[in-house]
Amino acid sequence: MLSITRLSLAEARELIAGAADHADHIGVPMCISIVDESGHRIAFERMDGGKILSVSLSEDKAYTAALARRPTHIYNELSQSGGLVHGIAGALGGRFSLVGGGYPVIVDGDVVGGIGCSSGTPEQDMECCRAGLERLLGDEAEYE
Repeated sequence: MLSITRLSLAEARELIAGAADHADHIGVPMCISIVDESGHRIAFERMDGGKILSVSLSEDKAYTAALARRPTHIYNELSQSGGLVHGIAGALGGRFSLVGGGYPVIVDGDVVGGIGCSSGTPEQDMECCRAGLERLLGDEAEYE
């Protein structure tokens, strides 16, 4: 038998709270998605003013980060023409996101889920994800 560690709903809500607090601080309403280690949605919040397009983008970012076990911005860098994973954006039915703003949630070396934020610039989305991770994991938060 396998034992799988995954985020609880309460932990997903903590990730959202941390990301939303930072979004309020920078004045950019976010769409925030939390998925489990398999990329299935646990929780979602669209802040007032969050972009409609960002509803799907935030979930795709979280999905990609959880399944690929790396932040989405890393794949953006690697997938450029001539890069080692050029063309990966077409993977997973087109859901593989190369846009910054998706991070795996890592606990004791295991990916237990993913967080995706969208509505700002990729840098703002990344900041909000990191704020969510820091809220939940404190000094144990891991991100590249």
